[in-house]
Amino acid sequence: MTFRYKKGLDSLGTPQFGLVAEEVEKVDPDLVARDESGKPYTVRYEAVNAMLLNEFLKEHKAVASLKTTVAAQQKEIAELLAGLKEQRKEIQKVNAKLEASRPASRVADNE
Repeated sequence: MTFRYKKGLDSLGTPQFGLVAEEVEKVDPDLVARDESGKPYTVRYEAVNAMLLNEFLKEHKAVASLKTTVAAQQKEIAELLAGLKEQRKEIQKVNAKLEASRPASRVADNE
């Protein structure tokens, strides 16, 4: 969320950014400090940075793994396409041989 401090605290009205403690609590209750009654009071920003770095590293590892999988699949697809191309050539050769081995059709002369 974005907010601005009151003019007495920030005369420039610089936009500030933050998280809503109640929303953060839904994701990870350990990232929230609570008041005396146990209600979410503020976000533990010092813990958020470490958690975000950890999540980033997990996602980075997953992306690297997916890139490896995609590369392997692309190689396999290229090999399959090459095989199909070769089969197509072989089928054309067989069809040509079949056409050549067929007896020529005769036209009957009715006279």
